[in-house]
Amino acid sequence: MKYAARTLLLAVVIFSIGMLKPAAAQNPSIQGELLKDWTELKTTMDKIVNEMPDDKFGFKPTPAQQTFAERAMDVTQANVGLLGSLGGKAAKPTIDAKASTKAAAMKAMDDSFDYGTALIKEQTDQTMLQAAPMAPRFLGPSSRARIVYFLIGHTWDIYGQMAVYLRLNGKVPPASQRP
Repeated sequence: MKYAARTLLLAVVIFSIGMLKPAAAQNPSIQGELLKDWTELKTTMDKIVNEMPDDKFGFKPTPAQQTFAERAMDVTQANVGLLGSLGGKAAKPTIDAKASTKAAAMKAMDDSFDYGTALIKEQTDQTMLQAAPMAPRFLGPSSRARIVYFLIGHTWDIYGQMAVYLRLNGKVPPASQRP
């Protein structure tokens, strides 16, 4: 009898679960997802740039490589240069391409991300899928979304390089730090 009761109870539970309706799933938004990824990347980049001591911003692993500050400014310049191809009303920030101090590089990089945030907020899902009015020649015809994701990929590439710079200076990249 115990076996029959358990089987019946299990059948009722399974039937009840099957009758539950899933909570209304939110429809993903291309614009919303891009904005989330973009703002989270800004936070990640702020953390890694902030981790390098001020006096090490001129560090480069070999003479042929760029300094840590130049790597940060590469992200900044790519952001400002390519984001303009989206079209939009947000004003392009004025940055010092030769910024070499921690404070100056951080400000320029933050300004470039804030510019991207403003431009992404101007878009809708539909306009994100439309061709960018001034797509860079090296990408060819591209949607606005593709340009933003290209910049996200570029920035993650630079993040990986910066992580090596930190480790060569005895620092642990923020994403690898343990509490």
